[in-house]
Amino acid sequence: MTDLTTEDIDLPSRSQLKRENQELRDMGEQLVLLAKSQLAKITLDDSLKAAIKEARRLKNLDARRRQIQYIGKLLRSIDVAGIKYSLDKLNHQSQTFRQHFAKLEQWRDRFINEGHDAIEDFIALYPDADRQQLRNLQRQACREKSMNKPSAASEKLFQYIKQLAD
Repeated sequence: MTDLTTEDIDLPSRSQLKRENQELRDMGEQLVLLAKSQLAKITLDDSLKAAIKEARRLKNLDARRRQIQYIGKLLRSIDVAGIKYSLDKLNHQSQTFRQHFAKLEQWRDRFINEGHDAIEDFIALYPDADRQQLRNLQRQACREKSMNKPSAASEKLFQYIKQLAD
């Protein structure tokens, strides 16, 4: 049998644990500061939703700070990857937001260039999409493109795709 020494066990340092806990508190504060409509788009468990609601209600800064610490503690016990991804999608400066935005633009361009095939591919991914509305917006955008007009329909098409994909 081998004896385990402290060098054999790879535990995070105390400083690393503090940094991770601070990141979770910061994430909790971001959740508290989100608009209700944005918060509704993020999947959270009931205890976390209740804690966020309570933090929003509090006016005393110390009480609010303690509540945000509590939210950070709740976040430690769950997988935060989905929450982090959702927050990044909402943050206009993040790489995730830019990638998501580029993906939406690619869909719009595919609709305009490929037409029916792209619409069918999109509907396969997003069954809630209204095929007729997509076709109408796609036709209008193609018409505007061929006439070298400003792309109002293209913008409407993009907004509709964004609404479905968020």
